[in-house]
Amino acid sequence: MADNTAKRGGADRALIAISEKYEVAYWSKKFKVTPAKLKYAVKKVGHSAKKVEAYIKLQKHRASDKSRIALSEPYEVRYWSKKFKITPAKLRLVVGVAGHSSKKVEAYLAAQKAAKKKVAKKTAKKATKRKKAA
Repeated sequence: MADNTAKRGGADRALIAISEKYEVAYWSKKFKVTPAKLKYAVKKVGHSAKKVEAYIKLQKHRASDKSRIALSEPYEVRYWSKKFKITPAKLRLVVGVAGHSSKKVEAYLAAQKAAKKKVAKKTAKKATKRKKAA
């Protein structure tokens, strides 16, 4: 879109002019991003609407990809096993059960830890009852 709103050619539609408020509003709504993110994308890749759209899609994909555990990448296995303080083999098992989402894996590990504490409390109570009975 050019500065002149009367001109509406094909080349005009393929460009984003961040100096125009109505264009920033239009493209922000179209790409479902904030005006600040749109302006940053335009500065990063240029005024082409296609390039900006591709950049924004890539950024959204990367953001959603950060919370997923990719077992095919050794550096990811090392990172997540250190973060959760478990062995890589146990991480692979847990991902197989809970899924590739880091939040689900964390919740699963927390539930396992809570279950172990509960069992430990029960065995401790039984041991104290035996001592009192003896």
